[in-house]
Amino acid sequence: MFRLTLRNLLARKLRLVMSGLSIVLGVAFLSGVLVFSNGLSSTFDGIIYGSTPDGVVRTKDFSEFDAGYSGTPKNVVTPETIEKLEALPEVDRADGDIAGFGMSLLASDGTLVGGTGAPTLAFNYHDGPNMDGGSILKLDSGHWPEATDEIVLDTAAAENGDYQLGDEVQLLAPYGEIEQTATLVGTAEFNGGGTAGATLLIFSTEGAQRLFLNGHDVYNRVSLTAAEGVTQEELADAAQEVIPDDFEAATGDKVADESQAAIGEFLGIISIFLLIFAGIAVLVSAFIILNTFTILVAQRSRELALLRALGAAREQVTRSVMLEALVLSFVASTIGIGVGWLLSRGLAALFRAIGLDIASNALDLTATAVGISYAVGVVVTIVAAYFPSRRAGRVAPVAAMRAESPHAPAPLGRRAAVGGVLLVVGAALAIWGVVGAPGPDALWVGIGAVIWILTVAVISPVIGKPVLVGCRALFGRLFGAPGRLAGENALRDPRRTGATASALMIGLALVSTIGVLAASMNKSIDDLVDEEFTADFLVQSTNFVPFSTTVGDALEDVDGVSVVSRQQWVGAKLDGDNETVAGNDDAFTDVYDLDVKEGRTDLHGSEAFVFDDFADDHDVSLGDELELSFPGGSKLQLEVVGIVGSSEVTAPINVRLDQIEKAGLTRQDTSVSILIEDGADAEAVQDDLDDAASDVPIVAVYDKEEFSDAIRDQVNQLLYIIYGLLALAIVIAVFGIVNTLGLSVIERTREVGLLRAIGMSRSRLRRMITLESVAIAVLGAVLGLGLGLTIGVTLRETLKEDLSSLALPLSQLVVFLAIAVVVGVLAAVIPSIRAARMNVLEAIAEE
Repeated sequence: MFRLTLRNLLARKLRLVMSGLSIVLGVAFLSGVLVFSNGLSSTFDGIIYGSTPDGVVRTKDFSEFDAGYSGTPKNVVTPETIEKLEALPEVDRADGDIAGFGMSLLASDGTLVGGTGAPTLAFNYHDGPNMDGGSILKLDSGHWPEATDEIVLDTAAAENGDYQLGDEVQLLAPYGEIEQTATLVGTAEFNGGGTAGATLLIFSTEGAQRLFLNGHDVYNRVSLTAAEGVTQEELADAAQEVIPDDFEAATGDKVADESQAAIGEFLGIISIFLLIFAGIAVLVSAFIILNTFTILVAQRSRELALLRALGAAREQVTRSVMLEALVLSFVASTIGIGVGWLLSRGLAALFRAIGLDIASNALDLTATAVGISYAVGVVVTIVAAYFPSRRAGRVAPVAAMRAESPHAPAPLGRRAAVGGVLLVVGAALAIWGVVGAPGPDALWVGIGAVIWILTVAVISPVIGKPVLVGCRALFGRLFGAPGRLAGENALRDPRRTGATASALMIGLALVSTIGVLAASMNKSIDDLVDEEFTADFLVQSTNFVPFSTTVGDALEDVDGVSVVSRQQWVGAKLDGDNETVAGNDDAFTDVYDLDVKEGRTDLHGSEAFVFDDFADDHDVSLGDELELSFPGGSKLQLEVVGIVGSSEVTAPINVRLDQIEKAGLTRQDTSVSILIEDGADAEAVQDDLDDAASDVPIVAVYDKEEFSDAIRDQVNQLLYIIYGLLALAIVIAVFGIVNTLGLSVIERTREVGLLRAIGMSRSRLRRMITLESVAIAVLGAVLGLGLGLTIGVTLRETLKEDLSSLALPLSQLVVFLAIAVVVGVLAAVIPSIRAARMNVLEAIAEE
């Protein structure tokens, strides 16, 4: 039986290739995602461990990532403290670090380089080692900065900025004198694995002190290297005794763990996001494999019956089909793993375009990725082939003597009944999620949606029949006999048609679900901006970092400007948890009208107002005290004098703007809101505002419509990525339709010959097969779009706090339906040409 199985596989090479394509694509995407995710983790691990020393003296109570989020602290380390650290027997060397938050790099043409994805990191150079004893930075060209006006960029930033060694590099400082220049003297990257898309601005120590510390010989961090035989804990304990009270000594392992935790959460989201799409691709492939083996078993029923008549046991026939599936899955999975390795580079290029650069040498096939890919590819194929193989073993030996195929499909009544029950169960779970079930509401809707999709895929032969009947009537009226025959062929085996359409249905259901959520998000953004952003113009940086207060100074001098309100957002800690604080000036309430629940919003001294949901979560009421901690150990004791409804124009905790400086943070602006004078020409004022801010290209002046567009553009970028990933499921579904039609043409060889013999031309035959393909695609589209709309609307209801408005992307749905028709036409090209080229006499003589 083993030799017979291999002979059957090799005798049907075309069927083998067509059947294996879906496995190849599904496994390729899974393998590619696993390789990419591992490369993502390896890249950041290399950077984290390659750039972390044995110990760090840093601002108290705030991790490396908290410091940038919280604003730029003013507390510093003096050279005297560094001398004390170096004198400790546990310390081999102590190197002063200077980190500048908010610095931006401009290209030679004045446009922004980086900053929209991975951050821009500005710091001084020294040759202190990492915890493994290696160098932190690796020089690619030139030399390290020595003078105060010299700079080293990472290699990618130099290329993107069109800079060569010796060029004057344009920089924007976050405070003080905004426009800065420096001479490019070298290019470098982290020694542990590239830059992951971050832009590196490396200065000499004196140069960094000039830019970020007003030229004072001080530092805001210290890197410690342990003496031989000294542990990191001993190093940190010794250093803690000689550093200022507003600093702390942390071990390198602790710093690395904090970095991994902060980045790992973000990387985990990306990996889960991609694995979901890999699972979708594998699921779609499973439907195609199931359909393929079902057709193959049906076509070979006489052959299998003959084997039974010759003495083969039922289990031997079943094992023969399962062995075919095993061989096919192993070969296809092997190819898929190789294709996945290439696909991982495509994913890396996709994420590189949005600012996340993965080191190419980290994209390697690991044993884990190979093992999981083989396991999924083989198991999914074996499971999909199991029921057809059991059906093969049940073929009666007497069927070999029948003139016609013994395949007789069972009634669909039981399938419809069970499917109806499951649809009700899915609806119950979704409704439970909408009304408020335990845990995340969207999770319950998601579980219900999965049940809906799988159930509709199974009962599609029943619920899809009206669609196919409609296609038959429409095609018959438009195309005559070929159209009617195409409709009849689609209705002949509803199981096969439904299973083929289900693969496309899954992809389009997900696409339309995302479309509903995206349309609702864009509508919610428009409504929110129209309702809450009452400023005539809003000024913010395009890379979401604070900017120098000199920009606001220039905006105040523009003719036609009536009110200018400045705001600075910073991070703080309340009872050990991170919170966001907005410092608002006195003009804030002149621009924005908040929904005051209790108290007031005009603040004096150390007063604050908070959001109502923040007050509920922290059990805060009027008159209560809040103690906020900021980098450097400074604290603010605030009295709550107002509680307002949540708003997008400010943060959960609001203080006077002068309290930000009192907290020891450098004053910058996060946004500037502007009202113009009555009767002023808005367009002319905006032109003048643009001119006033033109010296700082990272700052943009938005009116309401432009601000909505800017936010929608960010949503649409993510949407296009999702659509691109879902397109793979649709591509797999196309192969499924091609496969089904191809096998169907082989199955109907004699029928095709008879149609040609009685006068059907080749063009009409091609039209018939094309219309059959279109009918399958339209069925998948109708079921998918209907499901997607239902799921999308239900999910939006559970997310209505964030997606306040519902919108249906009707134009997109029409486009998706048109795409389905195109898919049907394209999928029929090869099968229709094959059918038209058949020799009439040979086709009629086919057994």
